[in-house]
Amino acid sequence: MLNVVVALHAWRFTHFTTDAGPRTRNPEQLPTGEKIQIILTGLKNPKPVNLAPPAFPYETITLPGPNGRLAAWYGPVLRARGTVVLCHGYTSDKSRLRPEASYFRQLGYAVLLLDFSGNGASAGYQTTIGYREADDVVAAYHWALARQPGRPVVLYGVSMGAVAILRAEGELGLRPAANIVECPYGSMLQTAQNRFVSMHLPPFPLANLLVFWGSVENGYWAFGLNAGEYARHVTTPTLLLWGTADPRVTRAETDTIFAHLAGPKERVDFAGSGHEPYWHKHPRQWQVVVARFLAKTK
Repeated sequence: MLNVVVALHAWRFTHFTTDAGPRTRNPEQLPTGEKIQIILTGLKNPKPVNLAPPAFPYETITLPGPNGRLAAWYGPVLRARGTVVLCHGYTSDKSRLRPEASYFRQLGYAVLLLDFSGNGASAGYQTTIGYREADDVVAAYHWALARQPGRPVVLYGVSMGAVAILRAEGELGLRPAANIVECPYGSMLQTAQNRFVSMHLPPFPLANLLVFWGSVENGYWAFGLNAGEYARHVTTPTLLLWGTADPRVTRAETDTIFAHLAGPKERVDFAGSGHEPYWHKHPRQWQVVVARFLAKTK
């Protein structure tokens, strides 16, 4: 019975529904009664929908990808320094990255906002929480490079998007000009353990079973999804950002990823920020840190 329940959870974590309405709130925000209901029935996980288009001039782009058709917005700028590819997090979409994209354009970069496969306007309803999304990163990178040959391509990712970037480089051999990664989780097992801890449930054996059934249902070994190990093969200059109040990504995970990054690297912690965009609470700090890092990009 435990395996049946956990297998249901694994399916609902990695497969969006066509139902309209809000997704289940974060576990740390739920009252006890709702937590019990979710434990028995699984969460509600409708496919993320783009909220609104950018306020800046943009083109709607369709990219071919190994996981299906990918939707993106491309915002050009005159005499661009390069292109920033923006990669969203789990249960999110490209529209949530409009503020960051606007700032990158102010710095002189064209922007490519990507909907990962299964999210937003891209095809499908499945997510692998960073594994196959790495292939989407590769497809977006090559499109951006072809659009502006010879110009640097910078990858920017949040949470799942950050892990997808690290895998695209660590295992798939991608070599962009620079990376900016916000709150990447350490491994699939660790992030599952963190989720159960936030619900005041024993992480073992529940997290291990969840990752096992997620592997079976999605056709890849999720225990091997490990940003700390990918980082060992990332030689690209990388800026790693983390919030000190993040309940889903621990300091130890972040320390490991940063220690393992094989190329030039910088790290900035945002005091009091959780698993959220850091420009919400620290807009000036975020802008200064990003601008300073990109000023070094050639």
